[in-house]
Amino acid sequence: MTSPPTALGRLHHITAIAADPGANLAFYRDVLGLRLVKRTVNFDDPGTYHLYYGDEVGSPGTILTFFPYVWVARRRHGTGQAEEIAFAIPPGSLGFWIERLAAKGLACEPPARRFGETVLALRDPDGLLLELVTDEAAASRAGFAVGDVPAEHAIRGFFGITLWLDDIAATASVLTGVLGYAAGPVWGGPRHRFVHPADGPGRIIDLRAAQGVSRGAQGAGTVHHVAFRAADDAAQAGATAALVPLDLRLTPQQDRIYVRSTYFREPGGVLFEIATDDPGFAIDEPVDRLGQALMLPERYEPYRARIEAVLPRLEPES
Repeated sequence: MTSPPTALGRLHHITAIAADPGANLAFYRDVLGLRLVKRTVNFDDPGTYHLYYGDEVGSPGTILTFFPYVWVARRRHGTGQAEEIAFAIPPGSLGFWIERLAAKGLACEPPARRFGETVLALRDPDGLLLELVTDEAAASRAGFAVGDVPAEHAIRGFFGITLWLDDIAATASVLTGVLGYAAGPVWGGPRHRFVHPADGPGRIIDLRAAQGVSRGAQGAGTVHHVAFRAADDAAQAGATAALVPLDLRLTPQQDRIYVRSTYFREPGGVLFEIATDDPGFAIDEPVDRLGQALMLPERYEPYRARIEAVLPRLEPES
């Protein structure tokens, strides 16, 4: 088998659902130390924010985004969903994060070993499943200080994500046959690791065989979709061509301003996106001002006053 293409694959971003946007901002910026790199609206529902967190410039592989619906209820974790969003931290930073979370009054599980890394599991204010994973490769990537989280202990983008599935075989075929991943080790029977050969954040996808677990239900505290990187339109087109015969309800390319995207529902039920690396988040505001103003698609600019009137106020950068 030939080596998988490095122009395709690895995590680009993950999008989840939240309830209170203020609590969401306070947790991800002020506790986890991620930068708010873009505040805009859900392009399909402009009465709702779309908040993007990441590193200093919102690099692919660091971006966690949220649709915060103030009215939405928490829903059930289960199969057919992406769960356990894992962030990479340098191995020497584990103690810092244990002490920080405790000082903030945030509960986390005792550190556990998995595949040779140490995993610190916690939940966000909506119950979204998160992990901080010690990663030797993360130590070689520069950190970015936000608030009182120093650069040397900063999160270094995604380590990976776990999908809970009734049956992993068909999903595994998409990862290896289309998205460039290779099958890796198995942990304890139900957790199967898939690794992308290219360096950088977001190389790991774990598939957890969760037979007997109830089907998940989407709401606050759950993942909406998982996006994979395409270096350019050509890489994205190659992936979509490979997906067409699989009959996975693939969408046409959609312009999301900061990326160009296609979507499909992988065989286990999780919504996948293939997103281009370009043009990125500095297309409509300078890097030093990222995330400070509400940015709207051109079609919504005539309605800015109306949109701003219904969106909850967010506290400025601390």
